[in-house]
Amino acid sequence: MVIGEAAIRAGCRFYAGYPITPQNEIPEYMAEHLRQVEGGVFIQSESEVAAIHMVAGASAAGARSMTSSSSPGISLKQEGISSLAACQLPAVIVNMMRGGPGLGNISPSQGDYFQATRGGGHGDYRVIVLGPATAQEMADLTMDAFTLADQYRTPVMILADGMMGQMMEPVVFKEPQPRVYPEIYIMKGAGAGKSKFIRGLILDPLDMEEHNWTLDRKYQVIARKETRHELYGTDDAELILVAYGTGARIAKGAIKRLRNTGLKVGLFRPITLWPFPTNELRDLAKKVENFLVFELSTGQMLEDVRLALQGFARIGFHGRPGGVVPTPAELANVVTRQYDRKQGIIEHH
Repeated sequence: MVIGEAAIRAGCRFYAGYPITPQNEIPEYMAEHLRQVEGGVFIQSESEVAAIHMVAGASAAGARSMTSSSSPGISLKQEGISSLAACQLPAVIVNMMRGGPGLGNISPSQGDYFQATRGGGHGDYRVIVLGPATAQEMADLTMDAFTLADQYRTPVMILADGMMGQMMEPVVFKEPQPRVYPEIYIMKGAGAGKSKFIRGLILDPLDMEEHNWTLDRKYQVIARKETRHELYGTDDAELILVAYGTGARIAKGAIKRLRNTGLKVGLFRPITLWPFPTNELRDLAKKVENFLVFELSTGQMLEDVRLALQGFARIGFHGRPGGVVPTPAELANVVTRQYDRKQGIIEHH
């Protein structure tokens, strides 16, 4: 509901999706409310594959467009997401992750991190990935996603999970930014001017290479300018937990417990999962030697943390996959067991 309302306020005028738990509240909300907005179009498509290509068509025609799904449905959308990136079409894609792989279950998980941050589909492309941790952030980042999608002419993914899709928290919707999107990129028919076309099929290898380099230069700009993160209790920390989304909420609860026992623990929370805030995390390693990655998976964000910190700090890990949601007390106990003030963290899976 929060994402749906934020999207409509941000100017989303086209939504296509297919039902799948635990994100059905989004298409239900859009079905009722998007049609009440002038120019608003809601389509329950015949499949996830159809939905993502409908979004591509609406985006090419100039509409702010969105789709949403959960893990298996996002897998089916990958070809379309790759095509959106290739054609440089803005769109917002929401993934409320569930336990997997395969059909898995509808419990919260963070097992789609690789899929989201590594592109997921075929070819040399990236997707901006935003990882909210609260309902307020789901509202704010949804609005920001449309702005970023237009600014960089690229798909943007909101990566949350089944718990965040079902929780209730108060939200204040911010004022949306006015849309800035040149008409030169919108397919409205040639009229009296020169014909326009959008294509992802580039048969000449040299032309294809140049197109890939064009995309790569754009991704480098995004990586330099668009990283976001949160620091919590890091000023005097001797140990830093690295977590995102629901995992970060659990980590904050654990940190409060640990602080009460005298352990100085802080949190580094990536908000942009791609681009990952590598430099900002590395800056922490200048004053803290011990880091523990916590995920609701077997260790996917762990690889990005290792790329950022390998050789700069000690890195431990704790994860619970399959839709199991650990408590702050469990995580606090893990930190207490693994942390040794003299030896640092013993890496543990």
